[in-house]
Amino acid sequence: MGIADLVPGVSGGTIALITNIYEDLITSINHVNAKEILALFGSNRKTSWQKINGPFLLPLILGIATSILFLSSIIGFFLKYHSLALWSFFFGVIFASSILICKDVKQWSLSSIVGLIVGGLSSFLISFLSPAESTEALPYLFLCGMLMIMAMILPGISGAFILVLLGAYETALETVELVRSFRKQGFLNLLAFGLGASIGLKLFAHLVGKLYLNYRDPLLATMSGFMFGSLYKVWPWKQFINDQTSDKIAVLPQFKLNNFELWIGLGLILTGSFVIYAFHKMSQYQKR
Repeated sequence: MGIADLVPGVSGGTIALITNIYEDLITSINHVNAKEILALFGSNRKTSWQKINGPFLLPLILGIATSILFLSSIIGFFLKYHSLALWSFFFGVIFASSILICKDVKQWSLSSIVGLIVGGLSSFLISFLSPAESTEALPYLFLCGMLMIMAMILPGISGAFILVLLGAYETALETVELVRSFRKQGFLNLLAFGLGASIGLKLFAHLVGKLYLNYRDPLLATMSGFMFGSLYKVWPWKQFINDQTSDKIAVLPQFKLNNFELWIGLGLILTGSFVIYAFHKMSQYQKR
């Protein structure tokens, strides 16, 4: 989930869904409140720890934090120097995830089909929006944290992509580097992001839990549509529109036997798809 949240176009909520921990995640978040957190320091700490599902949340949070802290520089390196390989891998991840979520819809009704179409068109059109200018104002980072976490908890909507649109994606990656260097500004930025994310998570998890419980199939179909629509954004093969702009458009690769980039891209698309399929199968086995 941490790796997925680092890359625009991939959602940590999607990883949670296809590995069959999404319901546990939403339920556990809704059980966390100030009363239970304070009780962890009292005599009934064991009861409170079980009530907030600590044995589930703690390793999950540590795993996400570890990925973000130690792998952000690796993701940044690949984005800069080997973008085709990275986007190919994540294209496979998103495509396979979209298929698995579609298969998880139990009954395809009119509302589910409409949700799939609306989600796909919305995500496709959002990918053409121009990112805002970067800013490091702490109140703005607080707002970014709220919007980011709301997107992250929904399968199909990328929190990292929301940060790109808000102009805070580079600031977020820089914050991780500053924290690793024990710089004061890094911890201030992290505090702003963290407070916004904590409040947004608590406010939004309850709503998502109700939607998931009462409108599961239309919600999953809509989120799957978001993922299908985002495939254009992460299509590995792109070229600049012209020399005067940095905007790129998706193009088809040259299908030649000596085109090594083509085979590397296709290989990594298959690898990304296989990784998601393997995670899905492992989670099904563990549920038994």
